[in-house]
Parts: sequence; structure tokens; C-alpha cells
Amino acid sequence: MSAQTIAPARRQRGVNLEKWGWLFMRGSGVLLVVLIFGHLFVNLMVGEGIHAVDFAFVAGKYATPFWQWWDVLMLWLALIHGSNGMRTIVNDYVTHEKARTALVWALGLAAALLIILGTLVVFTFDPCAGVLADGSMWETCQALGK
Repeated sequence: MSAQTIAPARRQRGVNLEKWGWLFMRGSGVLLVVLIFGHLFVNLMVGEGIHAVDFAFVAGKYATPFWQWWDVLMLWLALIHGSNGMRTIVNDYVTHEKARTALVWALGLAAALLIILGTLVVFTFDPCAGVLADGSMWETCQALGK
């Protein structure tokens, strides 16, 4: 047998985005489990359960910053987690370079658009917008002065 010397693998310089993406998927997955089960518990088990979930219930939740940030964090993590997973699938299975680039860009743009729109909905939600005098929320909105 002859002794062969194997050159050590060269280390790439710069940030390893795939490693950080992998770590993000693990961390966000754990955090999403907590956020989702907390969301389901509060919406389905506390109080009257699923029978209490209606427009007024959502309006009451979004009146407090805690639930706004809870739902926004859940939205952001779910969209980034899902789009990163889809990016990984595209990178693994799409062989044509231009198609892969176009799909990854489309995923990123779709995720960014949904994050922006979802965040705007949560933070600008006004339960009294468009309430008519014969609606069930009329008295509540009048009491709030809206």
C-alpha cells in the first residue's frame, strides 16, 4: 500500500447562508409549535371555546398589542419558514438554472408581499370601519366613540 496525502478541504470565506437557513428552520419550527398551540388553545379551549370565535372575538384580541405581536410573529415565522423550505425543495429538484432563479425570486417576492399585507392587516385592524347602524357592532363602536 502506498501512502497518499489528501489535501484538507478548503473552507469557504464569508457567511454560510445554508447553515444559517438550516439553523433558522430548526429554531423557527420549535417556536412555531409553541405559537400555534398557544393560538389554538386560546381560540378553541379558553372561555366558550370555538363558539365564541367571531368578529367581536378577533376585534377584542387585536385591541391588545400582546395578541397583535403574537399573531404577527406567528405570521412572519410561518411565511419565512415555509418559503425557506420551498426554496430548499426548488434548489434540490429544479435543474435549469434560470428556472431555479426565477422560482426562488418568486417565492421571496410572494413571502415578502404576504408578510407586508398580513402585518398591515393586524396593526391597522379597525373593528368599527364600515359598521352600519343596523349592525351588531354599532353599540360597541358608539361606546368607543368611533
